Amino acid sequence: MKTVEIYSDGACSKNPGPGGWAFILKYKEHVIEKSGGERHTTNNRMELLGIINALKMLKEACNVNIYTDSKYVVDSITKGWAKRWQKNGWMKNKKEEALNKDLWQKLLSLLNKHSCTLNWVKGHAGHPENERCDKLAVLEYKKINII
Repeated sequence: MKTVEIYSDGACSKNPGPGGWAFILKYKEHVIEKSGGERHTTNNRMELLGIINALKMLKEACNVNIYTDSKYVVDSITKGWAKRWQKNGWMKNKKEEALNKDLWQKLLSLLNKHSCTLNWVKGHAGHPENERCDKLAVLEYKKINII
């Protein structure tokens, strides 16, 4: 299996508000950068969309190392929370629904197609790819703000 690296970030102006997502996908010497945004969203949705959109680029099963500064995403996957929410009908507990069910469903489905490792990186700490993704995500929500 091919091994790829995905770096991803999401950003939001106000929360909720205009938001942007971005990713960098690396395979050997190949590098793809993509970004997008939404007019009314949340930071957590943008964090999820960055990873989802990157994984959608993969045409075959791969070993994937994902790097993000989102504890929300990393903890929800590595600690098994998202799978537990899914198993419990998207309920976090007996009274509280899990947020972003639509995106969690997409992400879990995509993660199942690959062998993925999620890695947390500290945001705004000089990590080159994380900084680049942040810049791209911010540019996306700024574009939306001027329209």
